[in-house]
Amino acid sequence: MNLANTVTIARILLVPVFLVVLFSQIPHGDIWAVAVFALAAATDKLDGYLARSRNSVTSIGVFLDPLADKLLISAALIALVSLERVEAWVAMVIIGREFAVSGLRLVGVSQGVSVPASRLGKLKTLSQIVAIAFLLVRYTSLPHYQLIENVLLYAAVALTLASGIEYFVNARALLAKPTRDDARPDGEGDGEQTR
Repeated sequence: MNLANTVTIARILLVPVFLVVLFSQIPHGDIWAVAVFALAAATDKLDGYLARSRNSVTSIGVFLDPLADKLLISAALIALVSLERVEAWVAMVIIGREFAVSGLRLVGVSQGVSVPASRLGKLKTLSQIVAIAFLLVRYTSLPHYQLIENVLLYAAVALTLASGIEYFVNARALLAKPTRDDARPDGEGDGEQTR
């Protein structure tokens, strides 16, 4: 555990706070929810900076950082579907991609290989954050606000799909590697793992 990982864990803990504030009946609850969401999103840059500047990048940090992003984005999307501000299929596409990439990272862990975030993946996260923040507060006073919402949301969907494809294309060599059980000459692995 180091400072960068502590910040990442704090981001995870802000997720339920965000949801409670969003669905509470407090005045301007959506504004407060956006503030908590923005704070949680901002810690993504902070923990990355701390890890690099202190030379304290760890395997758990590489795993937890994107996981924290996925939890925050998934929670926000599910909340927006509940509030009928986002169509369910949009949330399913984005969340499904996040789970798929998380599964890819788990395969990497099993092979002793780290699958860090790509530049396109980081751009995808930024586009999701901007779209969600815009959707959390209905900027009805803006001209063509519905059009702006749609552009931001569907741009995030497009980047989400593109970055997901990029991860799997770049990791095809990793996925082609045999598992530790498959690598055994006799083809017999641990009983628990082959069930």
